[in-house]
Amino acid sequence: MSLEAQFYWGGAGLFGLWLAAFGLALAATRNGTVHPRPASQEFGPEPEAPAVVALLANGWRSVDHAAAATLLDLAARGLVEVRQPADDPALSTVHLTGRAATDLTPYERRVLDRITEQAGESGAPIGAIAFRAQDRATSWNGALRREIVAEARSRGLSRPRFGVLAAGALAVGAFCPGVLLALGGLTGGHNLRAAVAVGVLPAIPLMYLLSRALGERATRQGLERAGHWAGVQAWLRAHEDFARLPPAAVAVWDRYLAYGTALGVTARTTRLLGFDAGDKRRVWSSYGGAWRPVRIRYPRLRPGFGAGTPRLLRLAGAAAVVVVGLVLFAALRRPEWAVTSGPDASHSLRRPGLLLTLGWVGIGLLAVAVAGRFGRGTLLVAFLATMPGNFASGHGWLSHGMDHPGLLPGETVAVVCFAAVAAYYLALAVLERRAPRTVTGEVLRMEPRRHPKAPRFLAVDTGDADRTVAWALPAGAPAPAPGTVVRLSVSVATRAVRSAEAVPA
Repeated sequence: MSLEAQFYWGGAGLFGLWLAAFGLALAATRNGTVHPRPASQEFGPEPEAPAVVALLANGWRSVDHAAAATLLDLAARGLVEVRQPADDPALSTVHLTGRAATDLTPYERRVLDRITEQAGESGAPIGAIAFRAQDRATSWNGALRREIVAEARSRGLSRPRFGVLAAGALAVGAFCPGVLLALGGLTGGHNLRAAVAVGVLPAIPLMYLLSRALGERATRQGLERAGHWAGVQAWLRAHEDFARLPPAAVAVWDRYLAYGTALGVTARTTRLLGFDAGDKRRVWSSYGGAWRPVRIRYPRLRPGFGAGTPRLLRLAGAAAVVVVGLVLFAALRRPEWAVTSGPDASHSLRRPGLLLTLGWVGIGLLAVAVAGRFGRGTLLVAFLATMPGNFASGHGWLSHGMDHPGLLPGETVAVVCFAAVAAYYLALAVLERRAPRTVTGEVLRMEPRRHPKAPRFLAVDTGDADRTVAWALPAGAPAPAPGTVVRLSVSVATRAVRSAEAVPA
């Protein structure tokens, strides 16, 4: 066996050896079994905070509902007040009581700071606690989880799944197969760049698996306390109405509602109290003086949304190309273009159906080129579009299309539709040249689009309506942060933002 083959086989062997070692490490560090205690309403002499209980209840994998449970725990301790002014729990509000907040853990301080930020002195709806930006919600909840994990470790309830030595050994071992593969590439005469690329590739999936496995696992004391809280969970679930309690019921149930939220028992409360990115179609706003929910509509299917005058003219020109091309193609085509009898009748390029579809496809390709959307995908679609004409039966309607004088019925429909599209884009181009309109309001949401060059959705609350339609912010323009007040210069026709500037509070 050549030296090159030995390196390659050695790399493959190390790859399999790493997977086997990783599997053994997962089996050795799995959580033990939680044995639920009998149903009980007792928390214990020094009970863990509801946020830590959320970690235990979720098998040390996540801290779902920990922020909501902490809010209710702060309410039970008199730092926060939850009020329900009407029958609908979704209209509940959260208020600060003004009591001095002492001896708070970092995650409790984080939740209280978020409530203070939104509620201020007058209070806020519970729906306003949610964040308006996904990146901020992710970073905030990530920091919250780290603080809760630190508390659980300090109480001896949790520990890292892999120790420093084990995690380091697996991380270093993930690159060992690539080293042998790179040496094999160099031995085989490949250049250094190609050898390094081959050596790095195996480490990518291995490091991904390792990063997904890093986390927490239970200690013996943690398993015992998880069993105790499983008994409390059983006691709470025995109360049929407990799952339907609103957040304001904390005034009656005290810390039981907080622990029920951490244990996943209070379905209604956990649904209403969210510290995530919130509902992007319904955002609470206080711009204008009073809190109210604002409905946001995102015009995803609106033609010409956010387009400038050059883009609108190109789209109108592309539609016009289809109209003119179909009319000329119908007027100029002749039956003698296609041979239907004789020795050349079977030639693929002389088939009537194929000639007809090639004409249509050619017109479509020209229109796509005018619109500026020509690419590899366009050629693939064009090739597939010629298939019906290529395999059309001699008795099909495609074979008789060349004999039809004037526009075919389908061509007539296409001419009418594309003429309307061209007129629509021309009208938008004319309206786009009008003087811009000034809009001032608070940014509710900033939603990206799937295509990186597409304009982003910018939802702004002007304070005079409970509904709003998102504007189109160009992809290269600076994005104002949610919650800031901006003055926009916009085009109403295409809802394009021409300029945006922050307004001092």
